[in-house]
Amino acid sequence: MLYGMTKSPIFGLRREIDRLFDDTFARDGFNWTPAVDVTENDSEIRLDLELPGLKPEDVELTAENGILTVRGEKKTERKEGEDNRYHVVERTYGSFLRTFQLPQGIDENQIKAEFENGILSIRIPKAALPQPKRIQIDNPMQQKQQAAVGSGSVSNQQMTGKTSGQKSNTASQRERENEKMAAQSR
Repeated sequence: MLYGMTKSPIFGLRREIDRLFDDTFARDGFNWTPAVDVTENDSEIRLDLELPGLKPEDVELTAENGILTVRGEKKTERKEGEDNRYHVVERTYGSFLRTFQLPQGIDENQIKAEFENGILSIRIPKAALPQPKRIQIDNPMQQKQQAAVGSGSVSNQQMTGKTSGQKSNTASQRERENEKMAAQSR
């Protein structure tokens, strides 16, 4: 799951407090933050941003280094003069910027976006998470033996010093010498 979805009333309260601070302390009152819904299923993550009054050309969407960025600007339509005076202005205008951390393993080239009826829908297909690669540990001695046997240049007797079923010459010579020394010491 991308984001921990919760239905607690504290989550709603926090969202309202965040909006209050954004509205109060925004730069000259011209910044705003569009609302977003994030959903996830087995095949994709979907973000729906509410951008009323905007056109697709007013919005820029980028994905770089695991960060998805949505930015744009809603230009003011107010024209005040002697004929028109505003008493209440509740609509928000100005620039906005939202960033989202993408999960690991996402192919940023596969992200798709649609803009319809003031809703920007961003679809992020999930990719299979990379599996760890098992690395084989080589034994140089085993490789030399396999290469020699494979080429047929070295016989079993030369590699091990033994013939099939018999002791090597050097081992039998040592045994004879040991027997002679034991007999002389008696």
